[in-house]
Amino acid sequence: MNQDVIITCAITGDDTKVTKSPHCPVTPEQIANSAIEAARAGAAIVHIHVRDPETGEFSMATKHYREVVKRIRESKVDVLVNLTCGMGGYICIGKQGLKDTPAPGSDFVTQKERMQHVIDLCAEGTYRPDIATLDCGTLNFGDGNRAYISTPEYCREGAGIMKELGVKVEMEVFDTGNLWFVRQMIKEGLVPGPAMIQLCMGIPYGVPADTGHLLAMVNTLPENCVWSSFAISRMQMPWVAQSVLLGGNVRVGLEDNLYLSRGVYASNAQLVEKARTIIEAMGARVLTPAQTRDKLQLG
Repeated sequence: MNQDVIITCAITGDDTKVTKSPHCPVTPEQIANSAIEAARAGAAIVHIHVRDPETGEFSMATKHYREVVKRIRESKVDVLVNLTCGMGGYICIGKQGLKDTPAPGSDFVTQKERMQHVIDLCAEGTYRPDIATLDCGTLNFGDGNRAYISTPEYCREGAGIMKELGVKVEMEVFDTGNLWFVRQMIKEGLVPGPAMIQLCMGIPYGVPADTGHLLAMVNTLPENCVWSSFAISRMQMPWVAQSVLLGGNVRVGLEDNLYLSRGVYASNAQLVEKARTIIEAMGARVLTPAQTRDKLQLG
């Protein structure tokens, strides 16, 4: 069991279905305010996607990330900022092979373009993130013809860019083969220790959200890593306890689950508060941002 637990709050995600919640933040101001509230509730890390303020659709625009980070920093609320680099990897497949592929809904771009907002903010210097994510494998998303493409060479390039920028990479693992490749990147010296790993459970059709699969991955984690796990929808809160029991940290937030209880929409702060209650009832403590920096060996 983990006695010292980091809470990450994933604020809004990229799925437009999240916007059906009245608590879903859309504008940079709303996203920043929700992140600040989550931090005050006990989140040491806030994981940030941004959206187009006019449409609510996902966005990759540096200007929106800059505004979110600026507002968080200027609030003087201490929290580690974790920016997604996952957008730009979807390909929708047509029914006639290359004749109609990529199909509408595709957003596939280069690895560098997926990370351009992080590159820009680090070059500017003022609002650089503490952490950024790297999706460590290719995955079918749902029952249709959409796949997320993240090849070994794309992953290596992304890890190398983050290492050069001095941004901590959080490696997102959606299936067991992803974890195999994480170990390979560490072996190749692409990921400075301690490696930061997020085990993402229950996303169709990745690794299922059950104890056996999580335990199998925990048993194959690399040495000298700080790991967390989450499960989506109604499994979010049970997974808080499950992750802590197996020695990990936790992630909650509206990206992964909209509800506090059946039919009751949650805010990000409420989800963090509920996770904190579970963690402390188990006899563990929730780490502060300062303690989290020490654990992750961030400057």
